[in-house]
Amino acid sequence: MAMTLSGKRILLIIGGGIAAYKSLDLIRRLRERGASVRCVMTAAAREFVTPLAAGALSADRVFTDLFDREDEHDVGHIRLAREADLIVVAPATADLMAKLATGLANDLASAVLLARTVPALFAPAMNPAMWAHPATRRNLATLKKDGVVFIGPERGEMAESGEAGEGRMAEPLTITAAV
Repeated sequence: MAMTLSGKRILLIIGGGIAAYKSLDLIRRLRERGASVRCVMTAAAREFVTPLAAGALSADRVFTDLFDREDEHDVGHIRLAREADLIVVAPATADLMAKLATGLANDLASAVLLARTVPALFAPAMNPAMWAHPATRRNLATLKKDGVVFIGPERGEMAESGEAGEGRMAEPLTITAAV
């Protein structure tokens, strides 16, 4: 029997990293199971994939700016955080993890995460050296203690030539199953 997410509202925060391309497939996988998907993209994410692509796949507007006049007239970052059943962060970069672990909210993605009252699922993606760094390990422990659930990262080849290890973002089907 196929898994169904019918009626579920997923807010997907796309962080900046080469694994952002996988977020496009994740949108498709979630939608084909009946979920509605809204996207927030960081500035760094927009260096890897476009809001146009995410919007076409999600069939919804993509949110990018904390100080958007149209959205922030009604405190849009709070609304985005509260109108979701689940927030998925994929890829969850070292930067996004550090921001949430320390309570920093200087962009739309981090403000939404800090305002959330719903569960959060993070799919980390970064170079193995970054994943193993003591600061990232501390942030991981803090976020887990704060109730964030993690899927991955997986071991494998990295985007950088000759690099391999733990740090690959979980595959979209794996993340979808975790949702």
